[in-house]
Amino acid sequence: MPDNRPYRIAITGPESTGKSTLARNLARRLGAPWVPEFARYYLPLLDRHYEESDLIDILQGQLRWEQNHSQFARHLLFCDTDPLVIKIWSIYKYGRCHPLIEETCYSHRYTLHLLCQPDLPWAPDPLRENPDTGERLELYDFYKKELIALDAPFVEIGGDARQRFETSLTAILNL
Repeated sequence: MPDNRPYRIAITGPESTGKSTLARNLARRLGAPWVPEFARYYLPLLDRHYEESDLIDILQGQLRWEQNHSQFARHLLFCDTDPLVIKIWSIYKYGRCHPLIEETCYSHRYTLHLLCQPDLPWAPDPLRENPDTGERLELYDFYKKELIALDAPFVEIGGDARQRFETSLTAILNL
């Protein structure tokens, strides 16, 4: 483990793949802080449907939260999302990505990405938009392709909650 910076573990992937539960459970088990998904707090405060320009605010808020939480991290910091989520959502929803989001995906690096597979049942949520299994699989492939293009270290996480946790824990302990 590093002496001066925590290992940053990004939990990423399509909607409704157990990211928040996994981040929270890993943090609890390993005694580390976890950074919640900023968008879950930001979007309900809007008096309108979100717009493409809101993605920059979400990115900046997420990075601020990550920086604030990292002050309390000794060895590990679990991040319940990452800039890649914002990039992929931007491209998927709007057909393009703001250069700041794109650049942040390259400049803001993580020690490991846990890429959650869409093999869990869809859980309805007011902030989720893609219940279709085909779309979730398409998005998963997009995440995988982007992580490879970023040359980012990642482990694919699938199965039930126990399998996801055990696979993730093994990957983290092998850092």
